Parts: sequence; structure tokens; C-alpha cells
Amino acid sequence: MSTNTVDNARKVTTRRLIEMKQRGEKISMLTAYDYSSARIIDEAGIDVILVGDSASNVMAGNVTTLPVTLDQMIYHGKSVMKAVKRALVIVDLPFGTYQGNSKEALASAIRIMKESHAEAVKLEGGAEIRESIERILCAGIPVCGHLGLTPQSINKFGTYAVRAREEAEAAKLVADARMLEEIGCFAIVIEKVPADLAARVAGEVSIPIIGIGAGGGCDGQVLVMHDMLGINRGFSPRFLRRYADLAGVMDAAVKQYVADVKSGDFPNDSEQY
Repeated sequence: MSTNTVDNARKVTTRRLIEMKQRGEKISMLTAYDYSSARIIDEAGIDVILVGDSASNVMAGNVTTLPVTLDQMIYHGKSVMKAVKRALVIVDLPFGTYQGNSKEALASAIRIMKESHAEAVKLEGGAEIRESIERILCAGIPVCGHLGLTPQSINKFGTYAVRAREEAEAAKLVADARMLEEIGCFAIVIEKVPADLAARVAGEVSIPIIGIGAGGGCDGQVLVMHDMLGINRGFSPRFLRRYADLAGVMDAAVKQYVADVKSGDFPNDSEQY
């Protein structure tokens, strides 16, 4: 299907994602955290932009996603929203802003929607955060779920290994996905689980399942932009396909710039007033 069709020029909405699943059209999602990057990937035809709490890692240099704050997520979300015309923009609720307190969860989601102008929020977890999700949904705020490997819970898991290999955890994941659909989530990200399990979930629920390290049976895929563009060289899981080596391009460009400045070649006569 051409990316230049009239249909693909339309603004992507939560409803449109469900329509895409119904007609078997795969959904593309990437992260973005700043105006310039968001503008490029939006104009390239991405369906969904996730302002992920992975900003904690790739933008701020933290080891985990836990340190990123609500104010920082709002800042990144606001920057992305200024650039985007077509893609649906989802902002992660960061760690500590929704777990265990549904009133705080609603207040956090409202701040994101009002201050960043984003179009949806994403929360990690299933039955344990049901009350928070329901309260946010009751306010008319679209919610995307997140199951499987949930990086905000890394200290509980103790590892970034594949989740839901055991029967009990797989059964809970399926039950959580059905619950998220039932209470009104418009989509679910499933991270780093066996491909057959993710495909089963995608087949059993009517809302889109967006996979990351969850196989080709999902309704769409998401990657961290810095990983797939080769800006972040220190992360190489099996599920990552690198589409460019921007770290190499940037390294060569900066070295050439340094050499040109040192030699007096830059600026030349045509580059000055």
C-alpha cells in the first residue's frame, strides 16, 4: 500500500488503529523525544510516535527508565507534539506516577494531556493497576497498555530476559490483555515474550497488539528510534534490526569538521560574509 494514498494522509487516531487491525494493515510505531526527530519520522509516514520513558536511557543517560520524571516526560511530549501532523502521539506515564494511587494516576495523565497536548498515555502492568487505568479512562483519556517485560519493574524482575515462558505467567498475560481490552484500552504494547504467545493474544483480542521482541504475529511493531538508527551502539538484542549507522555517520562528520577547523579550511570564502 502506498504511503501517499489519501487514506494514509489522514490523521491517525485511536479508532483508526483498530480499523487498521480489522483490515490486516500492520501498524508502525517508533519512539521520539524531540521536535526535529519527530518531524522527520512523522513526515516519513510512521503511524504512531511513542514518547517513551526510554528517554531516561537515550536522552538522559540513565541505566534504567525509573529516574525520568513527569515534568521531563511532559517536556519531551510537548516538543514532539509541536512537530507532528499525522501520527498518533502516546506519552508514557513514568514510574511512580500511577502505581498504587489511582487519584495520582489520573492527575498525572491529566497533566500530560493538558501540558503536552499528547493524544494518549501508556501505562505498564495488568490487573495490579486496573483501578488507575479505569480512572484515567473515565476522564476520557485514551490508554495504551503494556504487558510482558515492563522495564519500570526491572528491580522486581532482576533481569531483562524474555518474559512469560512459564505457563502461569503466560496465562496471566493473556488474562491481563483481555482485561485491558474489556475496560477500554485502545491498544497494548507487548514486550519481549515468546512469539507464539504474542500471536495468540493478538488473535484473541480486538484491539491492536504492538510488539517489541514479540514476533511477527503482532498487529504492529515498535522500536526505540536511537536503537534502530544505530545512534545507540551499546544495545543489541536479538529483536533489534538496525536500519542505519548514524553513530558512524556522525562520528565521521564531526571528525571532518574538527579537521577542517584546525586546518583553516572551514570556513572558506563562500561560507563567510
